[in-house]
This record gives sequence, structure tokens and C-alpha cells, in this order.
Amino acid sequence: MLSVRLPMLTGLASPLARWLRGAGLGLALLALSACTPHTAALVAALPDGTVPILLSQVKGMEEGNRKRVAELEARKDWEGLTKFAEENLTRDRNSSDWWTVAGYAHSQSGRHRRAIECYSEVVRLAPDDMLGWNLLAQSYRDAKQPLSAVKTLNNAHLVRQGTAETWFLLGESYADLDRDLPAASAYREAVQQNGEFARAWFGLGRAYARLGRRAEFEQALQRLERLDAPLAKELAELRPASRR
Repeated sequence: MLSVRLPMLTGLASPLARWLRGAGLGLALLALSACTPHTAALVAALPDGTVPILLSQVKGMEEGNRKRVAELEARKDWEGLTKFAEENLTRDRNSSDWWTVAGYAHSQSGRHRRAIECYSEVVRLAPDDMLGWNLLAQSYRDAKQPLSAVKTLNNAHLVRQGTAETWFLLGESYADLDRDLPAASAYREAVQQNGEFARAWFGLGRAYARLGRRAEFEQALQRLERLDAPLAKELAELRPASRR
């Protein structure tokens, strides 16, 4: 199955890019793999703000196909990548790899409904791969359907224990709905699983700020200051007023 590596993002143009950047997930998105370990850190920096898939370590795809996908991605030829993925899907409709590539290409083209359909197939074919659930949920968020994102992630947690990333994305989805109490609960789960998850600490602090919980906000801020000073500065601007 595929291992997807992401270089660093700087522009963060798309919602998906913002999520990948915000997830604080490091330099590698180990995607498209039923045996994928927890995605410990997605990273951060690409000149144009897109999120490329560098398929240098793809295990479930022929070498020629891997190179072709990498070439199309490098050129940001999303129409070409979509066509290539769909051609391969006509040969093997049960390949979660190709459904993921197709979903990625559609999401980069702004075709969120079609991306949702593709990622739904990934989830059906590889339900134990939490990344598939995450990408499906994020596509719902991109399509301005945060309630569907929440339902998707809650269903993911019924399949297997959630990762820090699934809990973080659930917090983001609840935040989209202005439901700060369940958002805070989801962010807490994320930081309990990964105490270095800066964006989850930011989300937790933001939820506490909206709830007016000053003490908990300060605790989240202090932790974030040790992890990401610029992000902590942004959070500090949300500090709730002291109660008299």
C-alpha cells in the first residue's frame, strides 16, 4: 500500500492543506495503507500551498504507475491525475490506493462531492485505516458539511480506537458547528494521545476561551508556548476576560 510523504507547506491555500498543516503532523503522511501507523505528524511547507503526494515509497503500486502519479502531482495536473486514477479503477474497483489518489485529485480540483464519494470507497474497502476516515471527514468540511464530518469521525471511533489526528479533526468539526464543549472534549483526547500536538493545544485553548474557562485556557497556553511560540501568541489574543 502507499506511503505518502508531504513536503512543508507555506501557503496553505486549500482547506485540506490548512488541515494537514494544522494537524501538526510532521514530515510524513503515511497514507493509503491498511498497515499505516498513527500519522504522527503531517508537515508543513510547500511553496504554492498545495499538498503534494510524493509516492517515493509506494508498496502496492507498480513502479511505472508510481512514477506517473508522482509526475502528474509534481505538475499539479489534477485533471490528468484524476483520469489516470479512474483508468486504473476501471481495472480494479477494489483498490483503496487508487480511490485515495482519485479522491486527492478531486479535492485538489475543488470537486468535494466527488472526493467524498472516492474517500467513502476508501473507508468501505479499508475501514481500519484511520487516514481514510480523516480524509473523508475533511472533504465534508471542505464541502461545508461539518455535521457529516462529525458523524464520519464518530463512526470511525466505533471501528477502532481513534488516533490523535481523528480526535483533533473531530474537535475542528465541532468548532465549525460552534459546539465548543464537545470540541474541547475531542481536543483533550488528541493531546492526551499526543502531548506534542501543537494545533490540538491551540484548538483546546480556543475552545476554553469561547467557554470562558480562564484557568484551563492558561494551562493550554502555557503548554503551547513550549511547543510553538508563534501559535501561542495567536492563542494569547483570544484570552477570555477575567471574571470579577
